[in-house]
Amino acid sequence: MMEKQKNHEVMQQLLERIEKKIGENLTAETMSQLNGNELTLLAYHIFCREILEGGMVQLIYNGYGPFIFENPFAKAMRLWGLKDFSKFIYAARQLYEKSSEDFKKDRNDEEFMALYEQYPEMENMDDEFIEQEPQITAMISDYVCAHQDLFKD
Repeated sequence: MMEKQKNHEVMQQLLERIEKKIGENLTAETMSQLNGNELTLLAYHIFCREILEGGMVQLIYNGYGPFIFENPFAKAMRLWGLKDFSKFIYAARQLYEKSSEDFKKDRNDEEFMALYEQYPEMENMDDEFIEQEPQITAMISDYVCAHQDLFKD
C-alpha cells in the first residue's frame, strides 16, 4: 500500500510540474513544450478530471474532445500496458465522432444539461470509467514511477 501511495504522489508531482510548465493553459504552443509522455499523462489527468466532474458530455463540451480523441492517447495507453483502457478510449472516440459537431454549438445551462439526455450512451461510458478509475490510475502511476526518465525535460 505504501508503494502505491508513493507512486501516486510521484505522479501528482509530475502533473504539477507539467501544469506549471504550460501555465495551466493547454494550447498548441504550450503542448509543444511537452514530450509525448508528458502529454499523455496530462491527457489522462484531464480525461479523469472531466469524467469524474461531469462526464464525457462535459469533457467534449469543454473542448477537450480533440485533445483526447484526435491524438494518439488511446495508442499511448496501450503502449503503457493499459490495453483494456485503450479499447475503452477507442469506444469513447466513436461516440465523440458521432456527436462532436453537436457539441460545438454554444448553449445555455438548460441546453447543456439536455445533452446528458440526448447522449445516454455517454453516461454508460462514464459509469464504466468511474468503476475502473482507481485501478487505471494506479496502473498509470505505477508506469510513471517505473519510467520517470521519460518525463524529464
